[in-house]
Amino acid sequence: MDSIAQGNPLIGSSKETVSKNNGLFRNGGPPPESIWILGAGQFGRIAAARLHQRYPRTDLLVVDQRPQRLTEIHETLRIPVHRKDAIEFLQQRSLPEDQWIVPAVPIHVAWLWVMQGLEGDGVVQPLAVPTAVDEQVPNPHRAETGTLYASFATFRCPDACSEPEELCTHTGQPRIGNLFERLALIQVPEFHVEVIRSWQLAPGVGGYRGKQLLAAAARIQAYPGLWIVATSCRCHGVIDALAFQRI
Repeated sequence: MDSIAQGNPLIGSSKETVSKNNGLFRNGGPPPESIWILGAGQFGRIAAARLHQRYPRTDLLVVDQRPQRLTEIHETLRIPVHRKDAIEFLQQRSLPEDQWIVPAVPIHVAWLWVMQGLEGDGVVQPLAVPTAVDEQVPNPHRAETGTLYASFATFRCPDACSEPEELCTHTGQPRIGNLFERLALIQVPEFHVEVIRSWQLAPGVGGYRGKQLLAAAARIQAYPGLWIVATSCRCHGVIDALAFQRI
């Protein structure tokens, strides 16, 4: 395993507990104060509805470029909306460490955000994920863009999976591991590995904190070179790669 990924305190180090009053807690802290939902399509609408129900006191904001989709969500759920491209929105906003982000767009948000953020510090280039990664992840599926998807599932997962720690929701069988931990074990000569874990915020809805993105960007900036960048929950993950050279 890459030494940087091995020492990553954001991978698999935190426990989840449940509060009877406020739902999901993280690291013993309170529920999210603010959640940005990036995307107002099918998954964005589902995320908005479930998060609104689970965290009625949390500030939610749905971001999308399509005014009609935003209007539908605002009129139905009375949730604030903002018309903007998802990555452009993140780049133009100050990102607090405790800000939660729910990606609900068909792009690898964390990877793109990191790449665009590094442009001011050097030369950054997107890369296809090395083919050597395919044999190291479960059920790999490679897109024409060079993005690699991985999953423990060979079936369509339940829409409202609660991502239990020990058993698979669909099969009822013990989990064979956590994918975010498996991805951190990827080994490719000359490549570092960075994994952003997606946490379960509501059934079928995952996200991560600004703290995780900021830490990932800081590590890549500190160690220029070739990087594999993944975002993953317990079962599913998306993997991309980049090259960064400091000017």
